[in-house]
Amino acid sequence: MGNKIRVGLVYGGRSGEHEVSLQTAFSVMQAFDYDKYEIQPFYITKQGIWHAGPALSAPPEHIGLIRYDEAGGAASPQMLLPMFERMAAPAKAPAVQANAADAPERAVASASGSAGRLDVVFPLLHGTYGEDGTIQGLLEMAGIPYVGAGVLASAVGMDKIMMKRVFAHEGLPQCVFRHFTRTQWDKDAQYFIMEIEVSLGYPCFVKPANLGSSVGISKAYNREQLIRAVEHAFRYDRKVLVEEFVNARELEVSVLGNDEPCASVVGEIIPSNDFYDYNAKYVDGKSVLKIPADIPKETAEQIREMALRAYQAIDCSGLARVDFFLRKEDGRIFINEVNTMPGFTPYSMYPLLWKESGLSYRELIDRLIALAFERHEARQKLVYGE
Repeated sequence: MGNKIRVGLVYGGRSGEHEVSLQTAFSVMQAFDYDKYEIQPFYITKQGIWHAGPALSAPPEHIGLIRYDEAGGAASPQMLLPMFERMAAPAKAPAVQANAADAPERAVASASGSAGRLDVVFPLLHGTYGEDGTIQGLLEMAGIPYVGAGVLASAVGMDKIMMKRVFAHEGLPQCVFRHFTRTQWDKDAQYFIMEIEVSLGYPCFVKPANLGSSVGISKAYNREQLIRAVEHAFRYDRKVLVEEFVNARELEVSVLGNDEPCASVVGEIIPSNDFYDYNAKYVDGKSVLKIPADIPKETAEQIREMALRAYQAIDCSGLARVDFFLRKEDGRIFINEVNTMPGFTPYSMYPLLWKESGLSYRELIDRLIALAFERHEARQKLVYGE
């Protein structure tokens, strides 16, 4: 037990993607090699209360066991930083080469893994208060290595408007869009309606600026639907994004790595609904994932190169899924978004793309933990004062 890497899994959360997070956590718990790792679960309720479950040395038998509403001690948000600081491993994080085949084994050999302490945290939170830089900042303050993007990349990747501004600066082609705040809309809704109708036309997509899994997104075919869609989006965020409709195929690429990331094969989503909304993603089970996508080799290479550019443009690390549109009429490529904590069940696009690229689900988890240690080691060498 003493040589195992102790991994804190944080899941659930206050966002509209709570249930998606539970599915992800259960899948990850099932896939861990428990000869290498010991798992410390942290379940966050929809009200934001944290519960620590018992440490796991074997995978849970069913998803109900990962809801620790009654187990362990509850913690308020104000208690979290001291709690994580107490649980941070006192020893230096193990130095690993993220691209070496034996990285997880060498990490196990050098990890402190003392009982009750954490060597690394794997945040499996989707959406607000998990994928937006908030928990990443908490873990940075506590000095604990963690899987995935840092504070900046998480925040930019969550805010669609800021992300699109970065893409524009990078010269990445994207759909025409407009955006506004709740205050701006309330002051002059007619101006924004006219601007949308002239610049974008109908149909168009209306989205909350900060959310994922297509929660709060609507497709508007006329002015009445546009107004309803905007009001609906404002339920989830104070900023709203409106994008032009493009008749396109939906393509996705998985990216893995820190300063020298690599891209997977390209996959295609064939949604069961009019667009790839929450129901099509998680409920009806009728959407089709085609891996690899049936596209020309040159197009696939261009998309993979653009995915890496977008990943590095927001200073991402660990993992991300980058989504694209391939316009049907002329084959033009548009970047849609970078998702810094994509769905992570064995049947989600992110791990499936890596499976097709030669990396199994369990190997992917090992690689992500190795990358977390690598990034933490690099940050530990920085000087923050004289």
